[in-house]
Amino acid sequence: MHIKRAIPSATLFFKFDSNYYSMEQVGFSDFEMELEDVEVRKTKKFDRIFNVGSGGSVNQKILSHEGRIYFGAMDYNVYCVDAETGEEIWRFRTNGIIMESSPVLSDGILYIGSYDGYMYAITLDGELLWKYKTGNIILSCAAVEGDRIYFGSRDSFLYCLDKMSGNLIWRFKTGEDIAGTPAIKDGRIYIGSFDRNFYCVSREGREIWRFPTGGEIYCIGPPLIHGERIYFGSFDNYLYCIDMGSGKEIWRFRTGKYGIAASPIIHKGVLYQHSRDGSLYALDMNGKEIWRFVAEKLIAYPFVYKERIYVGSEDTNFYCISLDGKEIWRFRTDGPSYWCAAAWEDNIYFSSWDCHVYCLSTEGEKRWAFTTSTLQQAYLPDFHEGYEAEIRREVPEDGEKDEDKYGLNTQNVMDTGSEYSVKSEYVMKSEYA
Repeated sequence: MHIKRAIPSATLFFKFDSNYYSMEQVGFSDFEMELEDVEVRKTKKFDRIFNVGSGGSVNQKILSHEGRIYFGAMDYNVYCVDAETGEEIWRFRTNGIIMESSPVLSDGILYIGSYDGYMYAITLDGELLWKYKTGNIILSCAAVEGDRIYFGSRDSFLYCLDKMSGNLIWRFKTGEDIAGTPAIKDGRIYIGSFDRNFYCVSREGREIWRFPTGGEIYCIGPPLIHGERIYFGSFDNYLYCIDMGSGKEIWRFRTGKYGIAASPIIHKGVLYQHSRDGSLYALDMNGKEIWRFVAEKLIAYPFVYKERIYVGSEDTNFYCISLDGKEIWRFRTDGPSYWCAAAWEDNIYFSSWDCHVYCLSTEGEKRWAFTTSTLQQAYLPDFHEGYEAEIRREVPEDGEKDEDKYGLNTQNVMDTGSEYSVKSEYVMKSEYA
């Protein structure tokens, strides 16, 4: 943490790191501060997902199919595991970590991308059918329609391949990295880019329209299509609702302080949107908040099964929440859980950064845990990397101090009206009104 105590009429700065401190610990007990004195700014392009290391960590949406589950891991392997017992059936090795490019199944073929830059087509017996090389890492999941497969790469291209042969049909260039999963409807492909634009592309690979936002667009799941509307989030902290035909905005909803890294899901007319500020929002179809559930840290992609919401968090808890936003139970692991869960015969499956895939009952009892090839967790950059808190404070010339007291409270929110305000553990208490 960097702190600067300035001369009178100057500005104080601090940066977040992987540790949390009270104001007294970092030397701010000498100053009188109000919440409006603090502003959190995003200082660089979001790149946390590109700077991870290798290890046994699993950051995948689990694919469940006919009594088996499939997933990739950061030890370079794709796994097939018995869904009832947790026993390994086979593994297939790539030449790079597999992080968020979860497997997609179509006509008996699994499609999964790797940080080695290849998209792989693998049979259900674990045999390679084909692989296709892009110009950089593949982080996103594939989308399949008819005889084609679509996916993005960090090389900035959206690819369209023949799904059986792996031959390139076309590629469409955006302005920067693509780290999100495409959505498809009526022959149109919808995809966001780190160039801050959301694109609608024809089946022939031509741009139909684009919608600009104020931040990188990175959706670990596909944009949500419902009726004639499409929903997606951006690192400008907004969830957008767009008309699919024209690309015009219908409404936007402001979430938390560290951007949005996924699109919402919908269940019985309610949108559930998670945010990197640790909140899960329930919204009506007009973008009005119904309730929010707040975890201690970043909350993950939700999954609804039998009228309950299952969701992981960077606070290492896996939560079961009612449809009205009340916690029912939580299950603790030794690492964050970022991706949405899956279900099969009342078993709930989810992946964890602690190198395991867990199978729980719907009441939160562990049935088994599958361990990948190593228990060495992959390196993950700090959550606050790329954000800076600026504390504007006029220091009296005579150096007088007030007797403010600063405590620690993980539920406090510092919101200055800035585009990058932040949920923080710092809460300021004072004896003065």
